[in-house]
Amino acid sequence: MFEPDIAPSGTLLGLLQRGRGDGTLHALAAPRAEALAVLNHCVLRDPRRDWQLENRSLYYARLYLDLDGGLGEIEQHLFDPEDLTDPAEERTGLALAVLGHLASYGRDDALRLLRRYAADGANWSWALDELALRDDDAALAALGERVLARFPRTPEGDGALAAAVRDAFEPRPWRLWADEQHSPRTAARVRAAQEQGSFDRWQRQLRPQGPRPGWSVREVLDWAQEGLAQHPAQLRHVPATRCLTAVAGPEDRLEIIEAAAFGEGAARATALRYLAEHGDPQALDLVEGAAADPDPLVAEAAVTAFERMRGAAALERARAWVRRGDALGGAAAGMLACRGAQYDAPLVLDALRRTVRAEGCDAPVLWELADGAGRLQIACAAPVLRHVYRETASSHLRGRAARALAATDPSFAAGFAVECLWDCEETTRELAAHHATTADARVVEQLRRLASDPAEEAEVQTAVRSRFEPGAPTV
Repeated sequence: MFEPDIAPSGTLLGLLQRGRGDGTLHALAAPRAEALAVLNHCVLRDPRRDWQLENRSLYYARLYLDLDGGLGEIEQHLFDPEDLTDPAEERTGLALAVLGHLASYGRDDALRLLRRYAADGANWSWALDELALRDDDAALAALGERVLARFPRTPEGDGALAAAVRDAFEPRPWRLWADEQHSPRTAARVRAAQEQGSFDRWQRQLRPQGPRPGWSVREVLDWAQEGLAQHPAQLRHVPATRCLTAVAGPEDRLEIIEAAAFGEGAARATALRYLAEHGDPQALDLVEGAAADPDPLVAEAAVTAFERMRGAAALERARAWVRRGDALGGAAAGMLACRGAQYDAPLVLDALRRTVRAEGCDAPVLWELADGAGRLQIACAAPVLRHVYRETASSHLRGRAARALAATDPSFAAGFAVECLWDCEETTRELAAHHATTADARVVEQLRRLASDPAEEAEVQTAVRSRFEPGAPTV
């Protein structure tokens, strides 16, 4: 999937792509046709950097409700001829999730569209999962024959059906279709697929692959390295580290140190992680040398190994490395942000400012640095955190910046906390429910809406109710 093209943060499109609360507020104030056009653009061209982590579907569904938006463009997108050539979940997943939320709000047109796509669309399994949570038994049972018709009655088709049943995220439809009473025409075949899936799991358990009891350190390292020769390549250094922990003893230390210093890619990565996790006195020097290795597997493993280290020695080395301009310097900054003492605040602040200047507002280390600015209550970090909040394309990073601002910026309650009540991330809405000033009439109205919305997360509603209890602070 290509990197999404994110519009400037000061535009309506940029606000909605980021999932900011101000996006909803600006869309409701804009001409309806313009707002709907921008909303459709976001839903049909998923703007998320990580579509499996960031939330947008409920945020967009609520805006469709507020704007009384039709679903014509979503329907055209789902049934475009491209659906036959590009079945990737990224193309249609957001649209289907939005339809699922709209169906839960009582939009029958969204429910009908999901049923049609589950019967005919390429990403049918996602639509089926949405229906499994919201549709009635009769409607789901009626879909059974259409879904099973996708799997020809051949050994390959039966195998694909068994895999689909086994891997289903929501099993409710398959259980209905396996029931003679609900779906007599599909029951026998679905039950056979369920049995085949159970048999496949049993067979895999009888034929485990990988290290065996009694393996030596050398055999584990060789197994890790052999993974790179597979097609496709298998990165085994993480499980190999766990295996090494099980088989290595004090007498193997020198062999592991030699592998960490001079071994081949995956074997060296395995040894580095092992030494770091066990706090070996040589680990930090070996990590420093490996972080500059031209092999990206070794360099990344060295940085990851350092990030997992605990203890005073790792923190002292982080203070020495924090000004490095490479990945190891970023890891050192993140470690100080998460575990450093109050006197490390100037180093964390300097790293925060330097990272934003050099790498922009979406650098991965900013997640830890934002957390650290809040944990250490670095008040003079507030201007940088406000900039990150506005500009980042990551709704999760924005939420972390908001949490840090709540600890560092006295104006947060009357400022960003208000718009956070409409944010796309539930953790950010929960934060806002605790902090937003109720002197703003919009805040009280939105708090009441969140409290009564059946689609809202329980944690958010708990935070909202705490604001209406007797004696609750008005901020």
